[in-house]
Amino acid sequence: MNAPNLIILVLFYSRHGATRKLAELIARGIESVPGCDARLRTVPGVSTVAEATAPDVPAEGAPYVEAADLQECAGIAVGSPTRFGNMASAMKYFWDGTSSEWLAGTLAGKPASVFTSTGSLHGGQESTLLSMMIPLLHHGLLIVGLPYTNPDLMTTSSGGTPYGASHWAGLDGRKPVTDEEKRLAVAQGKRLAETALRLAGGR
Repeated sequence: MNAPNLIILVLFYSRHGATRKLAELIARGIESVPGCDARLRTVPGVSTVAEATAPDVPAEGAPYVEAADLQECAGIAVGSPTRFGNMASAMKYFWDGTSSEWLAGTLAGKPASVFTSTGSLHGGQESTLLSMMIPLLHHGLLIVGLPYTNPDLMTTSSGGTPYGASHWAGLDGRKPVTDEEKRLAVAQGKRLAETALRLAGGR
């Protein structure tokens, strides 16, 4: 009997769709690897009004992440737009609530990668990627970057970093993902899935 495919969680927060597009490209890369399936999940927004609540199920797009998604995944890609050089509060809020998983070591030893989009070209892509790595390292995840064996890292004029895939979305969030950014996002998903397979014993 064949072993079930490994689940690679693609967890993202997106306001205008740019980070979601990167998430979908990373998922495409994951699913290009035999034996791996991508699971797209998002997090609810955070309100400054204490009484405000998000619906139990998003009106459209990926479902909200649950503890079971962290338990069942063999690897995780985490994406957020930049907020002043840092991850968005919605993503930070999610990780702030994962103490139970941290105590249980749910994610320890699993591979992880990060991705982002920014409104301006120098709007903090790399610092945002690094900020997202911090809670992942505390959870014991193994960070998988984008090596310079990907030639697009040497030629891209918008997004793309060795820390993870990125996209320059423009101030209105409408700039299309470039061919280089697409290839790098797909390559990141593929590398993450291949790493998860190796860690799982080469299934």
